[in-house]
Amino acid sequence: MTTRAPAPPPAEAVFPALGTTAVLLVTGPKALPAAEAVLRAELAAVDRACSRFRPDSELTRVNRNAGDPTTVSERFAEALQAALRAARLTDGAVDPTVGRAMTALGYDRTFAALRPEDTRPLPPAPAVPGWRRIVFDPRLRRLLLPPHTQLDLGATAKALTADRAARHAAAATGCGVLVSLGGDLAVAGPAPDGGWRIALADDHARPATDDGPAVAVTGGALATSGVRVRTWRRAGRTLHHIVDPATGEPAAPVWRTVTVAAATCVDANTASTAAIVLGGRAVDWLRGTALPARLVDLDGRVVCLGGWPSDSAATRGATLGDPR
Repeated sequence: MTTRAPAPPPAEAVFPALGTTAVLLVTGPKALPAAEAVLRAELAAVDRACSRFRPDSELTRVNRNAGDPTTVSERFAEALQAALRAARLTDGAVDPTVGRAMTALGYDRTFAALRPEDTRPLPPAPAVPGWRRIVFDPRLRRLLLPPHTQLDLGATAKALTADRAARHAAAATGCGVLVSLGGDLAVAGPAPDGGWRIALADDHARPATDDGPAVAVTGGALATSGVRVRTWRRAGRTLHHIVDPATGEPAAPVWRTVTVAAATCVDANTASTAAIVLGGRAVDWLRGTALPARLVDLDGRVVCLGGWPSDSAATRGATLGDPR
């Protein structure tokens, strides 16, 4: 009788990117340099195209030209179409035209550069123009924004980057790949035995405890959105980065975190962000999507939907398959 040698543990690279932490895991240790090169190239491309904080980014140019037609690059067009699809699927709960509202709240620079306590008064929340007023011809890549509109593609663009990087790194190396960008996580290629073990926590940057809830992911993606980590204070108020397009203000805090599994990270992020915005309506809305989801309210009460394992089962590392 022959026994198979245990597979080596995944190789890992961790580095700062896009104002958060990038984590790359590969099942073949020798493939790590090639996979990391793919990930870094994807991160550089999305930063050049979609950063709100770079004066030389394509997004900055597009926002500056609001009111006039402009032609955009293929990468920008892909990110814009992902954002418009998210808006359509959520009936505007996730809307890329919240850029001016974000700036008014003080989120006009990288999160690391924000003042933790800003005493300046808050201006009135500007009206959010709404995604339906965007005119875009995907064949010509011709875009017309309403005057004075500022796009913010941050959430969906980051999730799209996780999807692209995982898929392209797996194709380049032939091994299993996991890419995590903050709360956005995508896997591609053959998963390790037992799947990728993902610990669940409010803050992705803090080490999770071994006895805390975790799921094993064999395919697809997870995304977590929350209101506790990316916060700052302005004029005596605690603010967070998920804006309700209906008000131009941070979404009323109902859920501490929402984690959703989907076939792509873009879809998972779309649903988790929408749930934060929808607040008390999120449970019924998520049930309608049939996506596995875990919601944690402000008191720590956990709600599991769509086949997401209970925390008692998740503590044992319950498997969450590819939700296609």
